[in-house]
Amino acid sequence: MSESPASSGSGTPAGLRVRRVVTTRAGGRSTGHFRSFNLSRSVGDDPGAVRLNRGRLVVELGLKGAVFLNQVHGTRVATVEAPPRPDAPDLPNTDAVVTATPGVGLVILVADCVPVLLGDATAGVVGAAHAGRVGAAAGVVPATVEAMEALGARREHIDVLLGPAVCGLCYEVPAAMRVEVDRKLPGSASQTRNGNPGLDLRAGLLRQLLALGVTRIGGDPRCTMEDRALYSHRRDGGRTGRLAGVTWLDPS
Repeated sequence: MSESPASSGSGTPAGLRVRRVVTTRAGGRSTGHFRSFNLSRSVGDDPGAVRLNRGRLVVELGLKGAVFLNQVHGTRVATVEAPPRPDAPDLPNTDAVVTATPGVGLVILVADCVPVLLGDATAGVVGAAHAGRVGAAAGVVPATVEAMEALGARREHIDVLLGPAVCGLCYEVPAAMRVEVDRKLPGSASQTRNGNPGLDLRAGLLRQLLALGVTRIGGDPRCTMEDRALYSHRRDGGRTGRLAGVTWLDPS
């Protein structure tokens, strides 16, 4: 596990800090295609290994608990008010989550999609969104911002990390798909290294956030297809695990 380059926020009046971490493949119990720190229950990995990996995540980050989602490339946002029990099921049909409760880790699992980690340190509110091609175009990030506002966050105070994802030079798509996604998520159209149509979801999300009035935006530039320390669904033909983008309010 490694703390992200844009991981820490300023303290709140109550002394809270917004924290963010992005995991890699290293340091877990999974084997084979999932080696070794896979955190997903839904990719065919040994459930016991996933349980141990998730437990390590919670312990090493000093969390009271971690919220995992059954991600479906939608726009549903859940609001969490208490730490889940260790054996709690992943929240069903959910692609984003927000909380104002300290010590609760919000976890987004990806292997090419963009983990979007948001925080308002002044209000003491954090959010996390799974922004793949479908969900990003459908508006999962604006929905997350609105859910944070319902807890007291303000757009001008929100800062965001766009985590590692497949880059625009690697993410090749049919030309018609590029046009359709760029229509819904302007700025996401790209051209790959081979000169073919592509998508750069982080570029589109950056433009979308700026249009929403969220201007404090950082990015982890790593490409999941290029960096073998990260999981990539495209690179590995679907036979792979999931890394995590995690955010929480640290009361220490």
